[in-house]
Amino acid sequence: MTITIPTDAAELEEILLDDKRLKAVAAEEGKLGEFIKAYQTASASKDTTIHAQAREEAQRVLVEFLKDQRENGAQTPANLTIDQVKAMTQTRNSIYNPKAPGAALDAEFDGAAEFFRAAWHRASALPDAQALSAKIDAVRKIQNSFGSTVPGDGGFLIPETLRSELLSVALETAIVRSRARTIPMESLRVPIPSVDSTSNASSVFGGVTAYWTEEAAALTETQASFGRVVLDAKKLTAYSEVPNELIADAPAFGAFFSQLFPEALAWYEDVAFISGSGVGEPLGFIACPAMVQVAKETGQAAATILWENIVKMYARMLPASLGRAVWIASIDTFPELATMALSVGTGGSAIWLNNGQAGPPMTILGRPVIFTEKTSVLGTAGDINFVDLGYYLIGDRQAMQASSSEHYKFQNDKTVYRIIERLDGRPWLQSSITPKNGAGNLSPFVQIATR
Repeated sequence: MTITIPTDAAELEEILLDDKRLKAVAAEEGKLGEFIKAYQTASASKDTTIHAQAREEAQRVLVEFLKDQRENGAQTPANLTIDQVKAMTQTRNSIYNPKAPGAALDAEFDGAAEFFRAAWHRASALPDAQALSAKIDAVRKIQNSFGSTVPGDGGFLIPETLRSELLSVALETAIVRSRARTIPMESLRVPIPSVDSTSNASSVFGGVTAYWTEEAAALTETQASFGRVVLDAKKLTAYSEVPNELIADAPAFGAFFSQLFPEALAWYEDVAFISGSGVGEPLGFIACPAMVQVAKETGQAAATILWENIVKMYARMLPASLGRAVWIASIDTFPELATMALSVGTGGSAIWLNNGQAGPPMTILGRPVIFTEKTSVLGTAGDINFVDLGYYLIGDRQAMQASSSEHYKFQNDKTVYRIIERLDGRPWLQSSITPKNGAGNLSPFVQIATR
């Protein structure tokens, strides 16, 4: 008896309730296991969201497991709190978009290594060439059906599962993307509404004023002023030269791609989100119009950071942002931070690092400190920044493409791989805000002026 493999729960139930077909499935040793695996494959191919649902459930179970372990007195890995695990889970889940063009390919490939080996120009010479050829044909069909939304640079559309996995790994090393607001872009240009607020002295939200009014008295009309931030997708290209022997070795090749490309993408995205000019690349927060610069102290030496600078930076942060703001500082600012002191009369004492045995505290005034080499050099504006990246917008086209070429490095027996993604980034606010009391302007982006 020929048994048709079911593709959903209803078809499976029909077979299980039919004694003849059920006996045929279980007649031979090992046949039942093959039937179950075939059903799993068929149902996953029919419903491309199953993989995403499985990941979410696994992450939920992980959170519950860690919670139980902590309640029993055990230490969670890396001493993570339950809130941190939940935040990490939510962040990673938010990357995957079941409506992205590549989501239709999720059931085709078993990991990044298989996808890039299938896209290799010598894939026909691999032991599993026939299976890889069938899968890359499926990519071509999907890519053609998304011709109006997939950028036309050639190459193969990367499945959404692999794209989200690449970015999930990148989030571990990214500074900005993991803390910013990411906006999915269904077109190459997306306008985002914003409140055109420059002062809270006489109104809020760009023109809204509230009045104390007597009963039955006439009401005074007020109106907010709105603007918009336009995100234009820019092209970021990641490029790598890979020895052909490495591509043929599937396990080693998988490790290579799962580590190299995510870190490279995170690196160049961060550089643009932090210090980009906005011309052909995202606009970084260091040079954004909403940035507030704290003037150097009278007589302050060049390329120094004083405790007074830090305190005044903190005082210029939007009060509503103090719970989210982080310090992002160049690594060469560390000697200045480690030796800055609080002056008391004719004496003083170390204010941040006062114990040479323990490691440095990774907070300043209770907010995290992130050291990097991607900011400005010590002594220039942007060498240390106090920022709330919730006010930074990232527009993500959510469609990556990959292509390979044997020609450029033919004499070296190497294949060149290229990954293209389209995205943009820029601050949400267009100017700093004058506070109600008329003191210095406030902003979610604060730095020290050049000194």
